[in-house]
Amino acid sequence: MNPHKSKSGLARIWRALLYSRRGLRDAWRYEHAFRQELVLVLCLAPVIVFAPVSLSERAALAASLLLVLIVELLNSAIEAAVDRVSLEVHELSGRAKDMGSAAVLLALVLAGLTWAAILFPVARRMLS
Repeated sequence: MNPHKSKSGLARIWRALLYSRRGLRDAWRYEHAFRQELVLVLCLAPVIVFAPVSLSERAALAASLLLVLIVELLNSAIEAAVDRVSLEVHELSGRAKDMGSAAVLLALVLAGLTWAAILFPVARRMLS
């Protein structure tokens, strides 16, 4: 067992929150793509609040955007771990980074499709 980790309790939860905060701070500080996607999320947040849609549709809109951020964080973690091991060009390193990038792309496509499916009918009703 790792001596730096407590088995349970509030101290473990507190440390986990601090690590998470540091991870978000570092993502903002060092990851351009994360900053872009977070700005996109913040710009679209008012649409989630004010669009005339159901609560479950609001949840789907928000979840699709949060998924993009989650996948971007995982992609950044993969890239950092690969770069930590070695900066030399290697087929497996490239494959890992490309797969992480593909995951972000799929999350963005899913978000776009979710937003289109929910908001196009709303826009059509408002325009007719």
